[in-house]
Amino acid sequence: MQELHDAPLAPLTTFRLGGPAARLVTATTDAEVVAAVRAADESGTPLLVIGGGSNLVIGDRGFDGTALRIATTGFHLDGTRLELAAGENWSDAVARTVEAGLAGIECLAGIPGSAGATPIQNVGAYGQEVCDTITEVVAYDRTTGETVTLTAAECAFRYRNSTFKDQPDRYVVLRVRFALEDAGGLSAPIKYPETARALGVEAGDRVPAATARETVLRLRAGKGMVLDPADHDTWSAGSFFHNPILTDEAYAAFLARVQDRLGPDTAPPAYPAGEGRTKTSAAWLIDKAGFTKGYGTGPARISTKHTLALTNRGEATTEDLLTLAREVVAGVHAAFGVTLVNEPVTVGVSI
Repeated sequence: MQELHDAPLAPLTTFRLGGPAARLVTATTDAEVVAAVRAADESGTPLLVIGGGSNLVIGDRGFDGTALRIATTGFHLDGTRLELAAGENWSDAVARTVEAGLAGIECLAGIPGSAGATPIQNVGAYGQEVCDTITEVVAYDRTTGETVTLTAAECAFRYRNSTFKDQPDRYVVLRVRFALEDAGGLSAPIKYPETARALGVEAGDRVPAATARETVLRLRAGKGMVLDPADHDTWSAGSFFHNPILTDEAYAAFLARVQDRLGPDTAPPAYPAGEGRTKTSAAWLIDKAGFTKGYGTGPARISTKHTLALTNRGEATTEDLLTLAREVVAGVHAAFGVTLVNEPVTVGVSI
């Protein structure tokens, strides 16, 4: 287990932003993870858990405590059952399941970060969510001091949320288990309209899993959502805001605002999100509120490829990023009466 003091955290995040940690511990086994967490808890030291760093906004002052970088490894496939160590690179793991001819997570290709982060916010994209395939999550419970196994039901998955996000200071994910599908090398049924169009198939059709993965990677790359050190559009956290889910009453008020601003024939994106609830598109809201691709003049700007990504153009500070985020939130609310909520976890700062 490696330990550093006054250690830079910016290189451990995809934003490449944030000040140093008083102490940085890198754990390569589950036992080391548990030992580091216990030591911090017993001494009353603040703890920041870092995986792939793709969902973190760390303040410019850094973190006055122990930052624990989970660098555990482990990819175990038994038939259609998959177990991943929390530190495994998620995108690489997806590629390996596709190479094995299995379906279930192929449309989650290219998502940066580590496997242990995926159940926390129920990672999803292009018609798939990890809750579709997760069977169990092994975690260290900081309240009891024990390692526990949570069933999928106990994880309480819902849109970009889970038990782990509800209780952020309780669990540290150690391993994630999945049940995949052997469909003879084919993908799971294609659900997302954009993916179906790109593949030239109908929703519900299957295609070779490798083709689905490659198509999703192309779609993501076109939006700056596949990490590339040379492309500042990928110096981001991917989607910075959740897609809003509105009650029927709130959606009716929103629709009235849309038609008043953009014309009576304008229909915003709308997707069923459970009884009495409708999901709309944060990217659409941002664009229609006047924050177009490439918006901004400073070192933090909206991506030139996708309005939902806020980016570091190379010399930004976290405060630069937050200033842009607050401007977008205020502008969308003024235009449409909808308050956007940030997707990345903030450390020492708030939007």
